[in-house]
Amino acid sequence: MERINATGKRKTAVARVWLMPGTGKVTVNGKDLKEYFADHVVAEDVVYAPFKLTNLLGRFDVLTTVCGGGKSAQAEAIRHGIARALITFSPELKPILKKAGFVTRDPREKERKKYGLHGARRGQQYSKR
Repeated sequence: MERINATGKRKTAVARVWLMPGTGKVTVNGKDLKEYFADHVVAEDVVYAPFKLTNLLGRFDVLTTVCGGGKSAQAEAIRHGIARALITFSPELKPILKKAGFVTRDPREKERKKYGLHGARRGQQYSKR
């Protein structure tokens, strides 16, 4: 088996993921996972979730390039890409990953700011005097 690739997305973050048979090493943008997400504690659990769910932890090396969004969205984009790559590897994993919500792309995006308002929905503060 050679490389399996997939793309994962979340908000404005896009992750390209390659799975290769290996020992479970995860590389993000040329850095180790712990080094890249050093300030984000939950990111490691988010990225490893598809492997833990399917009992494939430590069987694949993951090479990822990710851009856009914040650290949290990037971690979830990587998770989405890994789930899609695992389905390419073994289609019988799809029901398990789909039930956990890892296959469906999260459609929530940032709402645009509207004119006449301070933000997307925040209006002006009322002043009585």
